[in-house]
Amino acid sequence: MNVQLFIPCFVDQLYPDTAFNMVKVLEKAGCTVSYNTSQTCCGQPAFNAGFWDEAKSVCTKFLKDFSGTDLIVAPSASCVGFVRNYYSKLFENSSHHHAVQDIGKRIFEFSEFMLQVLKIEDVGAVLNGKATYHDSCAGLRECKIKQEPRKLLSHVKGLTLTEMNDVETCCGFGGTFAVKFEAISIGMGEQKVENALATGADYLISTDISCLMHLQGYIKHKGYSLKTMHLADVLASGW
Repeated sequence: MNVQLFIPCFVDQLYPDTAFNMVKVLEKAGCTVSYNTSQTCCGQPAFNAGFWDEAKSVCTKFLKDFSGTDLIVAPSASCVGFVRNYYSKLFENSSHHHAVQDIGKRIFEFSEFMLQVLKIEDVGAVLNGKATYHDSCAGLRECKIKQEPRKLLSHVKGLTLTEMNDVETCCGFGGTFAVKFEAISIGMGEQKVENALATGADYLISTDISCLMHLQGYIKHKGYSLKTMHLADVLASGW
């Protein structure tokens, strides 16, 4: 199967190894992966900040960069959820209407692509230790992802998965929310990390690197040994 790779800004700039690991897993699953080097942002930061004209310019480029018929896979439910749920609002009553409908059906978050499209749960990953999983707001509420990452993690040899309290509660990042409401954001991050630690986990895993970056900041500040990992990094481990 031919797939197009969309790499979000956070991954591209700060965690490129996660992108390479996703490619590693997809290729093992039999996919032929292509990467359009002209791609940039999906437009979400500008849209969320209220700069809709600027967002429309970026989003128009996204539609052009990912035109065609290939399915699109991204290691971020946040970006996928934005394209699926908000492009239609941004391009309402415009000439891009059909392109928006089409791309919304072709773009997938990594874990849902593995389960829903490829029908693969076990990629042969090995990671020894205890883990807990964080449901990102975009993954849970916008993409309706819940069991997909858990099924993939259940097949990782050596890994024991334990659910934390308030697992569906926001971590406090929320894009510009973390900037505008710093104290609240830190408090929410603290709650999430403390709940993760209470499970005895060695690893805190999620599908969204922005959540993990936020939580890792609190973990590093406190000097905890808890390690954050993106799902793609976990699935690329041990082989």
